[in-house]
Amino acid sequence: MFLPQEFISKKRDNLPLSDDDIRAFVAGIKDGSVAESQIAAFGMAVYFNGLSMDENVTLTLAMRDSGRRMRWDDLGLDGPVVDKHSTGGVGDVVSLMLGPMVAACGGYVPMISGRGLGHTGGTLDKLSAIPGYDPFPSADEFRRLVKEVGVSIIGQTDDLAPADRRFYATRDITATVESIPLITASILSKKLAAGLDSLVMDVKTGTGAFMPTLEKSIALARRIVEVGNGAGVATSALVTDMNQPLATTAGNSLETIEAVRYLKGEHRAARLHEITMALCAEMLIAGSLARDEAEARGKLQHALDSGRAAEVFGRMVAEMGGPADFMDAPERHLEAAPIIRPVYADRAGFVSSMDTRGLGMAVCALGGGRRQSGDTLDYRVGLSHFVELGQSLTLETPLAMVHAASEESWQEAARRVRASVALADEAPTVNPLVHRIIRRDAI
Repeated sequence: MFLPQEFISKKRDNLPLSDDDIRAFVAGIKDGSVAESQIAAFGMAVYFNGLSMDENVTLTLAMRDSGRRMRWDDLGLDGPVVDKHSTGGVGDVVSLMLGPMVAACGGYVPMISGRGLGHTGGTLDKLSAIPGYDPFPSADEFRRLVKEVGVSIIGQTDDLAPADRRFYATRDITATVESIPLITASILSKKLAAGLDSLVMDVKTGTGAFMPTLEKSIALARRIVEVGNGAGVATSALVTDMNQPLATTAGNSLETIEAVRYLKGEHRAARLHEITMALCAEMLIAGSLARDEAEARGKLQHALDSGRAAEVFGRMVAEMGGPADFMDAPERHLEAAPIIRPVYADRAGFVSSMDTRGLGMAVCALGGGRRQSGDTLDYRVGLSHFVELGQSLTLETPLAMVHAASEESWQEAARRVRASVALADEAPTVNPLVHRIIRRDAI
């Protein structure tokens, strides 16, 4: 007979856990026979004592198997099923371009995305800004869209890794979110339930990242790569910089418009382009759609220059209920904020550092992000035209444009922007965009 308290005591005393006990505990999380207090106790025991690699793989697979698992082998797909997941940041609009670009190169991308919380923006929120876009199709419709369009970006459904949903909710209120083994199991259980052939992780590091240091970001990336491969899915990771916003915008409608302009070739910010290409290239290599990075980048650039990637995105939006002419003029369908004004610094100088989390919280203060999961968003608001690290500013150079719904919220966001951007007399050393690429054979 399985007793949760005995299972918890083993992890408390740092004793090994059996596969059967881990699966029984996860089953109890799903059916409610394990109490919230017991989930909290186990989470805290793991926070302090960790999990072995085998334990982490078993926990991940058990949470994956607690709900529905997608399958694709019966659809006759002529390419690999691949996906990317980011740990989140500010201006991280990559998924909106990446999915169509990889699909245009022969991959199939069933992307199950989340909503933003706190300073991080959510892919689902950006797409939900599009009138009519339905992020919750039926399982059969999702499969049809992936097969016929090549990519479909949807939200997590109730039957996907339900044990993780309850486990995470408990961790969130018991100070155990920041456990690398539990973060790994939470991320991978949902991604593996999507039936992937390969997964590429984008683990952020810097002032706008979830992990506080480069060392911890690398440690998380390594653990995800090891557990993902141990669970049978080819997994690699890029550790990328989040010491400043990735795109030139932050805010749901603003980022969606930037993604459209990127795909159409109207504007491709250098940092955003490099990270997007690096992640897409890794996906093509992992999915055997390219032999090396040079070939992958060539295929991706052709997908952009030919208009094929933009065509795929437009079709996805239309098939999921959005406007058929969305790519022609997204501004026609996405309402602008009533107040759009620049905010300036109090002195001239070089941009020496950015509190990227602070910039994300400025978007929240405008109503464009959530403080709690149930908050309603104002899709119109946000920030655009960010300065960049190392840029030389005069008193006439805006730090950013603030898109606000009211004068009061504009003032609060402007205050946060000024507090988040530091100036100095000399230009700083700028971090590399990709700190590390971690693959199974390099661990």
